[in-house]
Amino acid sequence: MKIALTGATGFVGSALLDLAIAQGHEVRALTRREQQSRGGVIWVRGDLAAHPALRDLCTGVDAVVHVAGVVNAPDKAGFVAGNVTGTKAVLDAAAAAGAPRFVHVSSLSAREPFLSDYGKSKFGGEVAAEQSELACTIVRPPAIYGPRDTEMLELFKAAKLGIVPLPPEGRASMIHVADLAALLLALATDGGAHAGEVYEVDDGREGGWRHADMARAIGDAVGRKVTPLSMPAMLVKGAARVDRLLRGSKAKLTPDRASYMVHPDWAVTPGMQPAPAFWQAQIDTREGLNQTAQWYRSEGWL
Repeated sequence: MKIALTGATGFVGSALLDLAIAQGHEVRALTRREQQSRGGVIWVRGDLAAHPALRDLCTGVDAVVHVAGVVNAPDKAGFVAGNVTGTKAVLDAAAAAGAPRFVHVSSLSAREPFLSDYGKSKFGGEVAAEQSELACTIVRPPAIYGPRDTEMLELFKAAKLGIVPLPPEGRASMIHVADLAALLLALATDGGAHAGEVYEVDDGREGGWRHADMARAIGDAVGRKVTPLSMPAMLVKGAARVDRLLRGSKAKLTPDRASYMVHPDWAVTPGMQPAPAFWQAQIDTREGLNQTAQWYRSEGWL
């Protein structure tokens, strides 16, 4: 098949790109920068605001997978531009090109849109997809981990020191990037059987992971016995302000992110998963964390 892909140079998108090529598909991949030539890939220069590039990206494809988005922005306008306006632009380009399938990667944060600007913008992207004339499927991943990830790297670094700061006690689901990529590719090539569905997907652990258990599992992966340190919501939000002051645009813990991190329930909703016969996670999370820690070490990140 011919697949159009946004976010192809990012964490999730690059995993999906590798998998699609390995399975013999041709990928038209959006990129803001010059990329090395690669078999099976046609690079299309542009971004989510470059409408001619988006039309070129979507022309003649069998499916569009929209992975690109903004996870960190200085203000509400930045999130809206990346996650709402950008999504609408890709949807419009796909509709104009007559793309028969559209897979939209959202976030569990869209389930609680009033907790953060990020969550509200991801919800806005979902609304745009649902209102589109296209055969859309929406996927809401939880915390995504795996090689090349920079978001959860902070937790691995903390675990190596023996103390893992956490938000207030709660639970969250997780998924390995390879399992998520497998689902996205399956949906892109399914012939439209899952159009109109909204899926929340994870590693299959019922009820998700208690924060402290997740921290201990990451500690095991880096070979350290860790002390999980649950912090009050106000302390988490205060730490976010400090991180923004110290690291500016490179801050990982931003005030907006802290607003949804302190929410106690980021486990997937039971009954919102694809049928097991179609897809289910294959990677045990403890083993996946071990592999991720090994990759971080090999790259000198940990």
